[in-house]
Amino acid sequence: MVDVVSSFRGVRLKKKIIPFFIIQYTFLITVSFAQSPYQLKTGKEITLLGTGAVSLGASVALSHAIDPLTPTEIAVLNPTDINSIDRSATGHWSPTAANLSHVTLTGTVALAGGLALGTKPMRQDFKTVAIMYAETMLIGNGIERTIKAITQRPRPFVYNSDVPLDEKLDRDARQSFFSGHATNAFASAVFASEVFRHYFPHSRLKPVIWVGSLGLATATAVLRYEGGKHYPTDLIAGAAFGSLVGWGIPKLHEVKNQSGIGRRLDIQPWSSGSAKGIYVRLAVFSR
Repeated sequence: MVDVVSSFRGVRLKKKIIPFFIIQYTFLITVSFAQSPYQLKTGKEITLLGTGAVSLGASVALSHAIDPLTPTEIAVLNPTDINSIDRSATGHWSPTAANLSHVTLTGTVALAGGLALGTKPMRQDFKTVAIMYAETMLIGNGIERTIKAITQRPRPFVYNSDVPLDEKLDRDARQSFFSGHATNAFASAVFASEVFRHYFPHSRLKPVIWVGSLGLATATAVLRYEGGKHYPTDLIAGAAFGSLVGWGIPKLHEVKNQSGIGRRLDIQPWSSGSAKGIYVRLAVFSR
């Protein structure tokens, strides 16, 4: 609140003295976010959440139907049968790298959650952000896992003679294409960066968020490769698909045709009996 007091104690006009008087003006200025950059629509949310839930359920059923590789099938696998781009992955095996990929993935997801809870505009709009993120994760994982269960591509470590046989006999050893870690990491990274960009269009932190989140996502993909869990094409496909979903879900919820700032300037007279003034409410939003 800004109070401006002007007083005139003896102004001479046409040889007459205007009596002493005090004029007080009070300006109440409120600046607020008028509307969210995103909006939810019941029909759309039911469709997206339903699609994600159905695809995820289908993927679970399909994955349980996968038959693990047999020792005989493993014995005849030959790395030279793999395309030249992916062949190098068969020489990698590192449980440590694979475990670290869980950490970097968690970091990417935590960054998205931290922005939603740690910034006031996003926290005030938490329901919208949370539902969009849930849709992103459901659809991303549902489609990725369904394709995995259909293709049944052996992971790179299955070709590696240094890897214990019991690791290769697990059902998960036939679910390489495409990478779930890359899908989730890049979906979270792009989602967090894109949503932050819309809530804070003029923030200098935008490049930091993009670089930090995509850096964590890239580290996740590299660690999956070093761990012998995925081929380069698995990771590229996962990164591309995850990025598409992470960008696409917020895009589907964008508010179109935002009204101009002039239409959101509200000016009203104000009075408390002893003082008069003007109430000004400026609702600020920019994309």
